[in-house]
Amino acid sequence: MITSIGIIGCGTISTAYLRTLTRAPDVRVVALADLDPARARARADEFGIANALTPDALLASDAVDLVIDLTIPSAHYDVNRRALEAGKHVYSEKPLAASAAEAHALRALAQARGLALGGAPDTFLGVGLQTARTAVDAGVVGRPFAAAAHMCTGGPERWHHDPGFFYLGGAGPLLDMGPYYVTTMVVLFGAVASVTGEGLRPQTERTVASGPLAGARFPVAVDTHVTLTLRFASGVVATLLTTFDVPATDLPRFEVYGEAGTLSLPDPNTFEGPVRRRGPADDAWHEVVGEPGVSHNARGIGALDLLVAHRQGRPARASAALAAHVLEVLEAGLTSVRTGHRVAIESRPERPDPLTVEDLHALGWTPEVVA
Repeated sequence: MITSIGIIGCGTISTAYLRTLTRAPDVRVVALADLDPARARARADEFGIANALTPDALLASDAVDLVIDLTIPSAHYDVNRRALEAGKHVYSEKPLAASAAEAHALRALAQARGLALGGAPDTFLGVGLQTARTAVDAGVVGRPFAAAAHMCTGGPERWHHDPGFFYLGGAGPLLDMGPYYVTTMVVLFGAVASVTGEGLRPQTERTVASGPLAGARFPVAVDTHVTLTLRFASGVVATLLTTFDVPATDLPRFEVYGEAGTLSLPDPNTFEGPVRRRGPADDAWHEVVGEPGVSHNARGIGALDLLVAHRQGRPARASAALAAHVLEVLEAGLTSVRTGHRVAIESRPERPDPLTVEDLHALGWTPEVVA
């Protein structure tokens, strides 16, 4: 059975999605849409897709079964809600909505309509993080008790042609990049129980560095340097730093600390990379043998799993429950930054199941192992 997909939002990230989805055997991308018709047409021509539509026309099309929402974060709730109301399954770029309340409302709407709803990130389905998850579950570093993750960059204005939206409400380093890290933590340790945070905004304006808007100034409306402490229901405590103010650092990207050693993880914004272990008696890091999984930049693999899960009657891995929980955690972190208080997290999603070779075949994907 072929599922027809329509994508709304033809910006930079759409290329990675289209590379994944146009190679999948059981889906067909039938339409693209964007507020800029020329951009939609150019992307459609690039990938041999016949229909370049307006967003309204795509949502009204009976030919579309699943809508993939790649619009800017502030538009996600409206686009996702309208797609569900039009009777379509939905897979959204992160965040699922601008607030946790909106995300949970979308979940309720999807459930009431009998529709599948999921959201990015799906990088945890890659060989790197699947290998890390297997290593943690197997006790390679003993019982994990803590973790530390750092996302340090000088900011997207260095490379993005129109970066202003990264610095508006609903974005910033925590909401833009934090989902990769918090999602990975939930996959490894289970649900977050509470969060505390600190944040600051060193600059009130930024400058576009390249492209047609080079030299243009734009305002900063969010904190651009945020640190969270997360306590998980399992007892693990983790720290997360996300910043658009630190272009150079020697901090580790992501480490898990267990009673029998340390596990070094690859960048959660990627699908592959080495997983290394070092114990108290080791004089060097040792690479953990890779698990079968998805490698390369396979964004959209979570949407394929969402469709298979819906057909099989099982929970999707990149599920709305997981995406809403992560958004609740990040939103609570920003609340803690404002109030100075610890914030409890109410939702408790299950850890998504690990990928098996059979799952990968069901996705139409040849299992890959990256050592």
